[in-house]
Amino acid sequence: VSSQSDEVLTVIKAKAQWPAWQPLNVRAAPSAEFSVDRHRHLMSFLTMLGPSPDWNVGLSAEDLCTKDCGWVQKVVQDLIPWDAGTDSGVTYESPNKPTVPQEKIRPLTSLDHPQSPFYDPEGGSIKLVARVVIERIARKGEQCNIVPDNIDDIVADLAPEEKEEDDTPETCIYSNWSPWSACSSSTCEKGKRMRQRMLKAQLDLSVPCPDTQDFQPCMGPGCSDEDGSTCMMSDWITWSPCSVSCGMGTRSRERYVKQFPEDGSMCKVPTEETEKCIVNEECSPSSCLVTEWGEWDECSASCGTGMKRRHRMIKMTPADGSMCKAETTEAEKCMMPECHTIPCLLSPWSEWSDCSVTCGKGMRTRQRMLKSAAELGDCNEELEQAEKCMLPECPIDCELTEWSQWSECNTSCGKGHMIRTRMIKIEPQFGGTACPETVQRTKCRVRKCLRGPGMEKRRWKEAREKRRSEQAKKNTDSEQYPVCRLKPWTAWTECSTLCGGGIQERYMMVKKRSKSTQFTSCKDKKELRACNVHPC
Repeated sequence: VSSQSDEVLTVIKAKAQWPAWQPLNVRAAPSAEFSVDRHRHLMSFLTMLGPSPDWNVGLSAEDLCTKDCGWVQKVVQDLIPWDAGTDSGVTYESPNKPTVPQEKIRPLTSLDHPQSPFYDPEGGSIKLVARVVIERIARKGEQCNIVPDNIDDIVADLAPEEKEEDDTPETCIYSNWSPWSACSSSTCEKGKRMRQRMLKAQLDLSVPCPDTQDFQPCMGPGCSDEDGSTCMMSDWITWSPCSVSCGMGTRSRERYVKQFPEDGSMCKVPTEETEKCIVNEECSPSSCLVTEWGEWDECSASCGTGMKRRHRMIKMTPADGSMCKAETTEAEKCMMPECHTIPCLLSPWSEWSDCSVTCGKGMRTRQRMLKSAAELGDCNEELEQAEKCMLPECPIDCELTEWSQWSECNTSCGKGHMIRTRMIKIEPQFGGTACPETVQRTKCRVRKCLRGPGMEKRRWKEAREKRRSEQAKKNTDSEQYPVCRLKPWTAWTECSTLCGGGIQERYMMVKKRSKSTQFTSCKDKKELRACNVHPC
């Protein structure tokens, strides 16, 4: 790195994802910040997929400048694996087998080897294994063309991060480390300081989790600056632009710690300065005066990337009556500690519930429980599932029309009868209630029949006319209602299943059908009903 210091602006160092195929919800994706300027605006990185023979993913010379000399706001690149040409393994965990002579780096393909995790006999596109997101983050007071003094400053900045790396298994979920305690020595002698963290979850009880305490040697507060309690600071960065475009405002500048004290104490020297500034002391009539910016609000996110805002007020509107063009709200991104998520610990699915109905179409459900504590993180996994279920068709009862009016008495004198009828609207199906009677008869009595000379002849004449009328009506009914005679219902068939809901059938066959009867009005009948509906 030192040999290329003139060409390098920032060295990126971030924790790796190990193993390469671990689920995404076990740990947040690695992230890091870096800087670019107008002279050094190409971004490259390479990271190994581990464990693997020599596979890796990365970008080469990604230009973060736009064609109109601006900065790219966001870049999202899906990455495929590359073979470095140094090992001939074909799977993630193949034993080491050096490639002699070494080959050029090349992208892996879906036809490299049948045992490869990326193999596709049809030669399709290789599946993506990673995605990199590059997003621009503006920083208050920093100028794009300002760089650290030399490459040693960059390495010094990375040193604290290197200290943070440990061999903590992925199955141990910890809180963040607490701040370091004060040194145990009250004089200028060697002592110890301590920090702690809390074990939140142990996902695999067979894998031991490291200690929750960490110790580090330190020197007591009585030591002089020569003993290592001095903070080494960088030079001040150039002043930021004035906070107003007209009148009095403020500007600020920053510096950073190049080296922390060897005794482990905190640097108490200021890293930011603010002073007043005046722009266009005699403002034009269209200018407006605003107050200084207020303090930044809290970050909108408790972890990861969020937004923070600050506000100012208009002190005086433009003298010419125009609208004030000065911004009164400013927003910028803010970075909080990395978000840590853990896998949802869930119970197995329960058995499916009974169907919500006793016949026809319904729904059934099953559930599972969240076993991990709520304070360990949100769980977005579904806890209930539903699906359709089908039982034998519901019985359909017979449905009839209302009774008709009673007919006239069938005799002109003496005792007789009259009838009324009703029609079938819906035939019974699937074991529904059978249809009751559709014809009712009741007695009727008209005036007494007269007796005497000539009455016998008169009754004979009336009887003859009645027979003729009935014969004519019979002939008419025969034309309107053709003969359709059916056999009685057969016995019910055996149930189609022993349990879980089956079907039984019975039939009524046509016994006689007149030639004039239409087939659609005189045909075989079939009934169904549910059986053995108890669960298996």
